[in-house]
Amino acid sequence: MNSRQRRGVVLLVVSAVCAVAAFAGVLAVVNDARSEVGSKVTAYELTTDVPAYQQLDASDVRQVQVPSRWLPGTAVRDLAQVRGKIAAVALTKGSLLQTDMVAPRPQLKPGQMEIAIMIDAETGVAGKITPGARVNIFATFAGKTDAAPDVSRIIVAGAQVVDVGEIKAFDKNAESQRQSTEGVPITFALDAEDAQRVAYAESFAEHVRLALVAPGDTAAPPAASRNYTLAGDTAGAGGARP
Repeated sequence: MNSRQRRGVVLLVVSAVCAVAAFAGVLAVVNDARSEVGSKVTAYELTTDVPAYQQLDASDVRQVQVPSRWLPGTAVRDLAQVRGKIAAVALTKGSLLQTDMVAPRPQLKPGQMEIAIMIDAETGVAGKITPGARVNIFATFAGKTDAAPDVSRIIVAGAQVVDVGEIKAFDKNAESQRQSTEGVPITFALDAEDAQRVAYAESFAEHVRLALVAPGDTAAPPAASRNYTLAGDTAGAGGARP
């Protein structure tokens, strides 16, 4: 073997050693990265925007694999954790679903029943009154005679809202007194007596309106302030109380 051949052999050996060293270095980096990242676990990512207080559906999310060490402790790992729950806030597509993003749907208490009525869209309830909110329900009635004044009444105080539907057209008939063409179905949790008041008002009142009660406010309007007439107001009496 001449000197040129020996140099060639030496270069081949050096190249092989360098290649092995480079492979070992890459393998060490990969193993180190794996040790830092850890194993991957299943989580859920939103596939669409979800409005606040809308119930979550399996079609709203997809499974993703996320390194366990990067996964927040509140991340949803099982869809059973959110089944039947509603979005507590407006959720954005691409967000990792977490348990603090959802809330239980308001539930009926013993003695309560659900009753849904259509509220005029023009009253501004859409987007402002949400499941879990408490409202005062107002109804205005026309006087049956010239001597009987028109009156506005708070027929139910502190009614709990269970569900808010989508805006849709009223099914108006010839006897309907509604002036607006669209309404929002609102479902309340009420006892039997209040449910009858609401059903009566929807059938016979000229208008039914909702007033949102401030969070944490549990004081009901005093009985003396629940009825109002224009004649009583202009007389300085603060509203007549038939």
